[in-house]
Amino acid sequence: MRQVGAIHLLLGPVGAGKSTLAQRLCEAHGAVAFDLDDWMVRLFAPDRPAAPDALVPWYTERAERCVEMIWVVAQDVGRTGTDVVLELGLVRALPRRAFLAQLDRSPFDVTLHLVDAPRERRRERVARRNATRGSTFSMAVSPEVFEMASDLWEPPTQRELAGRRVVHVDNGAER
Repeated sequence: MRQVGAIHLLLGPVGAGKSTLAQRLCEAHGAVAFDLDDWMVRLFAPDRPAAPDALVPWYTERAERCVEMIWVVAQDVGRTGTDVVLELGLVRALPRRAFLAQLDRSPFDVTLHLVDAPRERRRERVARRNATRGSTFSMAVSPEVFEMASDLWEPPTQRELAGRRVVHVDNGAER
């Protein structure tokens, strides 16, 4: 019987370094990455509402559908024995807990990578990524969207992390 791949789930606020870590994990493990932002940009960017008050409900509905489909495809990839890196947002506690419950029911060995950095450093990283449009760029994040997304971030609780393999990444340095 073929061994299943491992799942690496990246959690953290916008600009913390998740995309850079995803690239490193893919290189180190021969993994396939699934990035919610990439899916959202490719599938829905032309339909994005201009009104700021409409953005969160519009985004939430589409992100939920993408995460469902990403999980279906990621499981197929994982069942081939290939490791998977998931960068799914999951900034709010309730959807994150629901996704963690799905992981718990899966046959995969799961590692949570909790990535964080001070807000000012994250703000600088996002501005630099917007300007350089390097390998981790998927969409421009305006200062307003950065602040809104940062305010939405609910760090995982000790209860969410209990009994799980967790790697803490602070400012890009593992501890």
